[in-house]
Amino acid sequence: MLPQGIEEILPPTAARIEALRRSLLDLHARWGYELVYPPIVEHLESLLTGTGHQLDLQTFKLIDPLSGRTLGVHADMTPQVARIDASRLRREGTARMSYVGTVLRTHSNGVGESRSPMQLGAEIFGHSGSASDVEIVSLMLESLRIAGADQLQLDIGHVGVYRTLVNAIALSEAQAATLFDIMQRKSRPELDAYISALDLASAPAAALAALPGLAGGVDVISRARSVLACGGEPVSEALDELQALVDGLMSREASLPILIDLGELRGYHYHTGVVFSAYSEQSLSELARGGRYDAIGAAFGRARPATGFSCDLRRLANLTDTSVPSTRGVLAPHSDDADLLDQVAKLRDAGERVIIAFNEEDDAVTLGCDRELVLRDGAWQTLKI
Repeated sequence: MLPQGIEEILPPTAARIEALRRSLLDLHARWGYELVYPPIVEHLESLLTGTGHQLDLQTFKLIDPLSGRTLGVHADMTPQVARIDASRLRREGTARMSYVGTVLRTHSNGVGESRSPMQLGAEIFGHSGSASDVEIVSLMLESLRIAGADQLQLDIGHVGVYRTLVNAIALSEAQAATLFDIMQRKSRPELDAYISALDLASAPAAALAALPGLAGGVDVISRARSVLACGGEPVSEALDELQALVDGLMSREASLPILIDLGELRGYHYHTGVVFSAYSEQSLSELARGGRYDAIGAAFGRARPATGFSCDLRRLANLTDTSVPSTRGVLAPHSDDADLLDQVAKLRDAGERVIIAFNEEDDAVTLGCDRELVLRDGAWQTLKI
């Protein structure tokens, strides 16, 4: 009865998701992140500013009957948070924000995945150094561990490396699009054949062909300095940023497996620097992802540096089958008796769960109650069942 890829959440899964939501937002608050709730719809041009073609394809569009303008239903809240920082808060210095809510997408990101994930994330604005990248990755990892993820692995790349190399060779728009598609698939034979067919004999072209092979442990960074030397200062600076992120993380997460992948281009049209994804043996797909997306607020008047991550709260809640401890309660009969209603109110004010039994079938076991309100000696008393 529901559209494909759209799900409803029933008990007790809903309770598990809500408990995790509260835990993660509390964690983010302890780290200094302020909670924001972006609107579900915005004017389309505002919603898609600086986000690239992919998000446009993912966005449901509709016409506002009040203004006649095209609106978009948010498929990703990160651009909205960037707009809030740039045009609404307009703070000087560092700003930290977290958010959570359901987004809607025209198609899923993978087979069997939801088109309405519950996106939770955190963003830092106003700092361009590696320290903010280290913090956001550390917060991401801590969030995943609270959700029950174990044996985490972190994959790190830098889209600036590919951008520098591809800009150094003369390609048409169509050729650049084809090359990017091949790079995303990481097909080395196809990449070699395409570069050869274009008759690109330059050093940047050879470096592009080598990118898919530059994946592995952190030693890849030092190897890349030699292989990608033709990229000059921009590539050298990108590798320095990668090394700074790795060093900062290893000082905090000495046992964390880190994979460097310079051929990783997810989010290429959106991100501007380091990109990262977290994986666990408990899931076939990534649990969280993020990266740096400097200057996205330029369209709103403030080109602030920014870094952040996001994840699907529903997916995280399914990492373990741990049930939320059910809160036992008090069963009360249905009555307009003033003393009974007063006692029910007092119990609820004290934090107790009180359920009114409307029907004979509403027994204590079914409703999860271990006590009941009983009239004894002219007074309502709470007795164990």
